[in-house]
This record gives sequence, structure tokens and C-alpha cells, in this order.
Amino acid sequence: MVPPNPDDVRRSRRRRITLSQLAAQLDVSTATVSLALRDNPAVSADTRKRVQALAKEMGYIYNRQAASLRTARTDIVGVVVHDVLNPYFAEVFRAVEAELEKNGFTILICNHRDEIARQRNFVKVLQQQNADGLVICPSLGTTREDIDEIVRAGTPVTIICRDVDGAAVPSVRGDDVRGMHEITAHLIARGHRAIAFVGGRRHTSSGRDRHAGFMAAMTEAGLSPVADIPELMSQGDGRAAVDELLAAPVRATAVVCFNDVLAFGLMSGLQKAGLRPGIDVAVTGYDDVDGSESWSPALTTVKNGSDEIGIEAARAIRALIAGDPAPFEHMLIPPKLELRDSSAIAPA
Repeated sequence: MVPPNPDDVRRSRRRRITLSQLAAQLDVSTATVSLALRDNPAVSADTRKRVQALAKEMGYIYNRQAASLRTARTDIVGVVVHDVLNPYFAEVFRAVEAELEKNGFTILICNHRDEIARQRNFVKVLQQQNADGLVICPSLGTTREDIDEIVRAGTPVTIICRDVDGAAVPSVRGDDVRGMHEITAHLIARGHRAIAFVGGRRHTSSGRDRHAGFMAAMTEAGLSPVADIPELMSQGDGRAAVDELLAAPVRATAVVCFNDVLAFGLMSGLQKAGLRPGIDVAVTGYDDVDGSESWSPALTTVKNGSDEIGIEAARAIRALIAGDPAPFEHMLIPPKLELRDSSAIAPA
């Protein structure tokens, strides 16, 4: 296949079809063409059909930059998350996207991987493109000053899943303290006393709060963790944590994982070590991602409101973009304990 000639490509770009050209060929106004391309019922169905057919034939491409100059809007919202490979963030993103698409917004997503420089670069690019708003699960190291700077530049912001202390923008996330307290208390009620905690970035609100909920339940029962391993997040981290747990002076009969992804890796590691998750060692997760119920054993976890978070975040950013007051300041979505096979009764 012969590659396109660069000169031909450049000439093609200069010859981009315009609304005026479409309007002249159809003998209608540019306003009519614009409305017809957006399928606006103010234009007759026959005219819409003719305009859309000619636009397709001539290769017309919507010029978002030109529209932005006319309306001061781009209908673009950026969504920044920690890890799009984590099913939980994918579920939150899907809910945000579905809600905003109903109002004609296009979504751009960034995976910052907890690297503040990646986050700042993406935000800068979004602002250069005059994005209308930003929904952000802030990276490790994000400060109030970072959020304030984005807002001062004219970009509305809504925070999801993690908090930023002192940030004066709406935020919505799960009630991590309560959810982790409930799942830890469940294990204690099942007779477990040798309980370990695995994972979570302790300098984020979710890592700090889930660990705090775990420790509160343990303290109330007069217990101390037999192991406490921070800063783990992935399936690989969960598999690797098994060796450290098995080398602890006291063998854990139950392991509380920061999230479901860690729990999946931990259960795989336990099986490789000859232990049966849900029988020899109880394991719990957090988030209730797709697949947690069908894992073997089915994972006891906490439903963390991914759909609700996405819907509420979309509602807040829409209000801010429209210039209306935010519908809430800080919203906590109630957790729901999902009891399944992996949280075995403690061995006698």
C-alpha cells in the first residue's frame, strides 16, 4: 500500500469543507445547515436528510474550535482517574460518561497512575483545549493549591473517590471509614482474632480512611493487626504480599484487603502456597467490582457506589459549567456489605 503524499494531506486539510460550502450547494442558510447537522427538529426532516447526506458525501467534519469561538463552550469534560485498568474506576468513569453524554458532552480520560506530573500535564492540555470542566480522582500529592489553581484558570472542578483537604469544590465518594469498619467487624464476629490489613496509599483519603475504619473495629474488639502492609494496590501486589503474611510471627486467619483487585491477587497467591481462600484463610475486598461475585470463592466485599458517584459527579459538574451553584459540597455514598464465601468462620 502506497503511503499518502504529505503535500496532498496538507492540501486536503486546507480544503476542509465548511458550513458555507454546504449551504451554498443546497441553497439554504448556514444556520439551517448547522441545525440540520445537529438533527434539530426546527429543520424539516427532509432538509435534515439532504444536509446530512451531502455532508457525508463531501467529507464534512465538525469544527469544534470554530464552534467554541462562537459559543465559548467546547462541550468537553476531562475525567482524571488513578488507574483505568482497575474495574472500579472503569465503572465510575462509565457512569460519569453515560450521564454527561445525555447532555451532549464529549469525555476525555486520563490515567495519572498516582503521578502528580502526569495529572498536571493532562490538566494543562485540557485547559489549552478550553475544556468546559474537570472531574478528578486526585493523584497522590494533590493539594488544595493545585485545585485552586485549576479553578482560578476558569475550569470548574468536581472531585471523586478521594478528597483533597481544604479544596473548595464539590466532592463525592464512598464512606470508606464506615465501610471498612463494617467488613472488619464482620470478620471479628465470625471469630477471627489474627487479622491482617493489606494495601492502600495512606497519604490519600481513601487509604487513610479505610485503614482508620479497620483500626477502629480492631480497637473496639481489643485487637491489634498481626500484619499491616501499606502502599499496595494491584493484583500483582496482592500475590506478592502472601510471602510476607506467611512469614509473620503470627499467621493471619483473615486478611482485609484495601480493594477487590488486591484480594483477587492475594487469593491467587494463597492458592499457589497451598492454602484455600475462604477455608484456610478468610479474605475480604472492597468496591464490589464486576467479577467479585463470580470469583472462586465468591468475594466478600463492600459495594462502594460506583454508579452513584458517577451520577452525582456528573450532576455537580453540569451545574458548575452552567454557572449554577453546586448541588452539594461533600457527599458520602453509604456502603453496602456483600457477604459471600470468602469470609470463612475462624478455625477452631
